[in-house]
Amino acid sequence: MVLRTHKLGEADRIITVLSRGHGKIRAVARGVRRTSSRFGGRLEPFSHIDVQFAVGRNLDVVAQVESLQSFGDPLSLDYGAYTVGQVMLETADRLVLDDGEPALQQYRLLVGALRTLCEGTTDGPRPPVMVLDAYLLRALAIAGYAPSLGTCTRCGAAGPHEWFSPSAGGVVCRACRPPGTPALDAGTLGLLRALLVGDWPATRDTPGAAQRRASGLVSAFAQWHLDRALRSLPHVEWDFADR
Repeated sequence: MVLRTHKLGEADRIITVLSRGHGKIRAVARGVRRTSSRFGGRLEPFSHIDVQFAVGRNLDVVAQVESLQSFGDPLSLDYGAYTVGQVMLETADRLVLDDGEPALQQYRLLVGALRTLCEGTTDGPRPPVMVLDAYLLRALAIAGYAPSLGTCTRCGAAGPHEWFSPSAGGVVCRACRPPGTPALDAGTLGLLRALLVGDWPATRDTPGAAQRRASGLVSAFAQWHLDRALRSLPHVEWDFADR
């Protein structure tokens, strides 16, 4: 999956891809910016590709590319979905290191999330922001930052609890909650649990208010554990119309 590209010289590009078996790979695509390039738009972000590399001195070189699916085409027709997709690509880029280690779970999650964003779930379409929330929670969980949504993340007291602290790592009890910790109602907690495990039927008919609260908590949680803000997140359209 192509995550991002950078210009190199007059006609080349450096591409960053998330691969099935070798984690994140950076490689040079020679002459790809020329109109005569045989690779054309296959190496644009959101492209799901089958690619072959030639070993280079510093960076590998793209030798052959076959397009499997272009998520960019349908996403470009929907600004809200497109901006959500950009956050997904940026998150994957941040969570997977350039060390050549396999990142199969992150790869599968990203491809599945983009497909859900474009095609909907088996239970019907969901708002793009809800798909993003599910992706962020699950991607962070794979990376070792799963939020605690049952017991207090600080003292281990059994829940349910009424507060969620992004910095503490999940729900907290009354005694452990830091100052300014936002309250958490049962509906929002249920939505967060469903998104974390990918239970799409349980998210059907979720009120817009619960979606809004859940998205705010997920956004704060993700950016805290990624250490710095996601640059693409402010461009997301936060539309939570009640249904």
